[in-house]
Amino acid sequence: MVEISDLKSFIRTIPDFPKPGIMFRDITPLLASPEAFGKVIDTLADRYRGQQIDAVLAAEARGFIFAAPLALALQTAFIPIRKPGKLPFDTQAFHYELEYGTDSLEMHIDAIEAGERVLLVDDLLATGGTMKACVHLAEQAGATVVGCAHVIELTSLKGREKLAPCDVFSLIEYDGE
Repeated sequence: MVEISDLKSFIRTIPDFPKPGIMFRDITPLLASPEAFGKVIDTLADRYRGQQIDAVLAAEARGFIFAAPLALALQTAFIPIRKPGKLPFDTQAFHYELEYGTDSLEMHIDAIEAGERVLLVDDLLATGGTMKACVHLAEQAGATVVGCAHVIELTSLKGREKLAPCDVFSLIEYDGE
């Protein structure tokens, strides 16, 4: 049986990807293990079960991998947040600054009703920019963000601080990129 303390052994580190100096944390070995992948979903579900969550939101693409089964486990809606032009219905957008430029995320205008309680999910918390944009989109729609959940957190990049005052939860932490 896979325990939480074992999960790090299912993350492969790829040095210098996608560019020199980056230590890429590859989740594909975790996804290839039904036991490890199931442990991630079960642990996240246990943490948020009973918190009256109306929807689980995630930005494409790796966030979808964890958010969709988590939404099923919590018996709630899954709401995809996508890059511009990828959703077929009317959308609301949030534009945000990156280290080198800008980016945007979109969500259907009818995805969340004002007053709903939502959980945001992603595979990795680094600088927090993408998750912060998701928080803004949810709040712009009138939702209350219950928390921001991640499988992996790179603590040295201080993304958690950017998300304050949101409750931030991560299963696996690395101190460094």
